[in-house]
Amino acid sequence: MTKIKGVNLGGWLVLEKWMSPHLFDDVPSDDEYYLTQDLPTAVYETRIKMHRAEFITEADFMAIANRGFNAVRIPVPYFIFGDRPPFVGCIQELDNAFTWAEEYGLKVLIDLHTVPGSQNGFDNGGISGVCTWAQQPQEVDFVLSILRRLAERYGHRSGLLGIEVLNEPATKTMFQSMSVRYQPREPELAKKSKPITLEFLYDFYLKAYNELRQVLPVDKAIYFHDGFEFDAWHDFFETNSFENVVLDTHQYLMMAELSGTPQNVADYVRVMQDFGKKIAKVAQEVPVVTGEFSLFNSYTAGIDTKGGINPTQEEMTGTVTHLEKDQLIEDYQKLWRSQVNAWNEGSGYFFWTYKLNIDTINEPAWYGWDSWSVDRALDQHWIDPKDL
Repeated sequence: MTKIKGVNLGGWLVLEKWMSPHLFDDVPSDDEYYLTQDLPTAVYETRIKMHRAEFITEADFMAIANRGFNAVRIPVPYFIFGDRPPFVGCIQELDNAFTWAEEYGLKVLIDLHTVPGSQNGFDNGGISGVCTWAQQPQEVDFVLSILRRLAERYGHRSGLLGIEVLNEPATKTMFQSMSVRYQPREPELAKKSKPITLEFLYDFYLKAYNELRQVLPVDKAIYFHDGFEFDAWHDFFETNSFENVVLDTHQYLMMAELSGTPQNVADYVRVMQDFGKKIAKVAQEVPVVTGEFSLFNSYTAGIDTKGGINPTQEEMTGTVTHLEKDQLIEDYQKLWRSQVNAWNEGSGYFFWTYKLNIDTINEPAWYGWDSWSVDRALDQHWIDPKDL
C-alpha cells in the first residue's frame, strides 16, 4: 500500500484564530461562533468569503502535488451545507477542492472538524470552552446526517480517500488538560460541558460507520480519531466487523512537552521513536494514520510555550532564544525525519498545516510558529525536499 504523504488544509474552511489572527481584528472573538455575533452580518460574510477565496486556491493544490505530497486532509464545519445560520456554508469550496485535487493527482480526506456544541471545547471545535454536543441526541443525529450527505455527494469521486467522522473528540485526560486553556465566553453555555466518554465514541463510531457504509463505496475509507486514547481501541476493532477503516492519531511535540518531555531535540526524537513502536503494534490490527503533527516545539521557539499556548491566548514573558539558521535547519530536519519514520510504521501522515497567515518577522511574538506551516518549512529548508 502506498504511504500517505499528506498535508492538512487547516484554517481554510474551519477558522482557527491563531492561524489567521487578522481575520479577528477589532473584535473580541476567539472562534467563528462569536465572530458571527461580533461582526455585522454583511461584514462577517464578506470577510469569510474573501478569506476562503484567497487562502487556498488552485495554485496551492498544484504546489502541494509538485512538492511530493499525495493527499490533503480538509477540515470542514458542521454548517458546510449552509443550513445552520448565521454561518456561511462552504460546499462550493469543497467541490472546487475535489476538482483541483483530481486534476493534480491528490487524494482528499474529508474531516468533519466541528459539531454543534463542540466535541472538545477547543477553538478548532467551533466554540471555545464548551463541550456539550454528545449530550444533545438531536445534534448527534444531525451530524450523522451531515456525514451521509457528504458521502452521497463525494462517494463516487475518484479523488476521495475517505471521510473522517469526527475530529479530536476530547476524552477525560485531554479535556481536563485543555479546559484551563479554553475558557467559555458565556459560562451558561458551558454548564453542562463534559469530556467525551469512550463508550459514547464507540457507539457513535458504529452508528457513523453503518450510516456511511450504506452509501460509501468500500474502497473509500472511514476514519476514526482515537480521542487521544491510542491504547483504548483493541477490543473495539476486535469485536466489531469493519471494512476499510483507519484509526487516526494526532501526535504533537507540544503534547509530549505537556507530559513532561524535556525540551530538547534528543528527547523529542526518543518520544517519537517510542510512539512509532506503538503504532507498529496497533497497525497489526487496524491501519493507523497520523492525521496531525508538526515541527513546532518550545525548544526551537526559544521559549517555554507551556505546551503550545499561542500569542492570541497569552503573551509569553522572558528572553526568547534565537537559534542560528543552520542549527534550526539541522534540528528541524532531525525532527521531521524522526516523526515521519515513526508515522510510517503505520500508513503515513498528514502534516498540520499547509500554510498560515501570520507575520513572524514584524510580530516577534510569533517567532518559531511558522514551523507549523509545511509551505514555510520547505522554503526555509527545515524539511529537505529529498525527504519527500
